[in-house]
Amino acid sequence: MTDALDGVRDHYRATGLTERLKVALTAFGPEDQQLTPQQLGALDQFHTRGLAATTELARLAGITAGMSVLDVGSGIGGPARFLAATYGCRVTGIDLSEPFVDAARYLTGRTGQSELVSFHTASALELPFEGSGFDAVLLQHVAMNIAERARLYREIERVLKPGGRFATFDVVANGSEPYYPVPWARTPATSFLLTADATREAIEQAGFRTLAWQDDTEAARAWITQSRASGPPPSPNLGVVMGPDFAELFANLARNLLEGRLGILTAVFETASTSFNAPDNT
Repeated sequence: MTDALDGVRDHYRATGLTERLKVALTAFGPEDQQLTPQQLGALDQFHTRGLAATTELARLAGITAGMSVLDVGSGIGGPARFLAATYGCRVTGIDLSEPFVDAARYLTGRTGQSELVSFHTASALELPFEGSGFDAVLLQHVAMNIAERARLYREIERVLKPGGRFATFDVVANGSEPYYPVPWARTPATSFLLTADATREAIEQAGFRTLAWQDDTEAARAWITQSRASGPPPSPNLGVVMGPDFAELFANLARNLLEGRLGILTAVFETASTSFNAPDNT
């Protein structure tokens, strides 16, 4: 496990990330100018379909004001800031990469959201929280880096309140070996893809029941096709975060999705017996 986690840390090391972000943000004004989460969307939503995917996942999960939400694998904090700004919920993010957490805290200060949004450096396999503390947990484009899926999903179940909701939006295997490098792994050594069915089985075995389930592969393909028609790759500024080879990483992700080597899964699950009204997409 240690070797795999070290490999993931290396992939997301991002030396000097906060300083690069400061330079990129001069396009919006001076350092003391407050920014909005929407302004940061081209920099901090680095998953397929960007902000649209986060918006849809939050809707399916039934996020509302007053909730306590955990964002596992929070990156530089884009989804966490969006959720807090949109719904008025309190969001905690954890990420394995210390540079990402430092950058997330800096950007959250720039949006004036530090009272509602906080970040911690931690492993998704050892969440630093007491049990039954969160109303909802979000996991977006993270599980592909984690070999111990059963442990991951058990940890998520542990920190959720009874009836809590677990919403995931992730890349899944689809029968063929993908081309590398991709945004989450430069080699297969740090890529641990499961099929959609195997993902569902692992999550349900951890104590969840399925509330919403949808294959978003076609939506991702349409997003890629539309983006290609309109010019450069989506959110080229993400090179500030992921490095100068971001264009290659994204091009391989696009190729893998368009050729059917990978799929995109959106799903919401619930712990224990308490239910809420969610769309029936099972």
